[in-house]
Amino acid sequence: MLFRSHWHAPLATAGAFFWSLSAIGDDAKAAPAAPASTCDVQEYRQFDFWIGKWSVTEGGQPAGRNMIEPDLKHCALFESWSSVDGSRGRSINFYDRNRRRWHQTWIDDRGGALELDGGVVGGSMVLEGDRPDPKAGKSARHRITWTPQPDGSVRQHWQVMNAAQSTWETVFDGLYQRAQ
Repeated sequence: MLFRSHWHAPLATAGAFFWSLSAIGDDAKAAPAAPASTCDVQEYRQFDFWIGKWSVTEGGQPAGRNMIEPDLKHCALFESWSSVDGSRGRSINFYDRNRRRWHQTWIDDRGGALELDGGVVGGSMVLEGDRPDPKAGKSARHRITWTPQPDGSVRQHWQVMNAAQSTWETVFDGLYQRAQ
């Protein structure tokens, strides 16, 4: 008789268990999600002076046109370069919060690539990186410095140091002026 009178006990226990799981699941759905990481902190704005449509000159002579646009919720800047000789290049520039530095990856239509890292130094964005120099058979250090000017223009100074040298050589010294 004992068996007949308590036959529902295992079912009641199982029901209570599944009801508890259901309640836990509902609580998890109702709990607020952790805020997603954003690119709204100041470090992501350090290169904003470069954003825009630019006419670029070197030594007073036309060198090309450049468009710098924020994208990916302002987490990155995309560059589209067109030289007066018809060549083109693109880069993505972003602040890497884990490494706490800026990064640029450049590629052009001739297969030239450059990886640079760095940050703000004295009000200028300074990025550096090594790239093989096929002529010398060794690596060359590249440094590009972007400096905002009081009139709203930007100076881009690109320098290279070969492994055998101890001094920087300027390979491009351009002035970015806002295009109309």
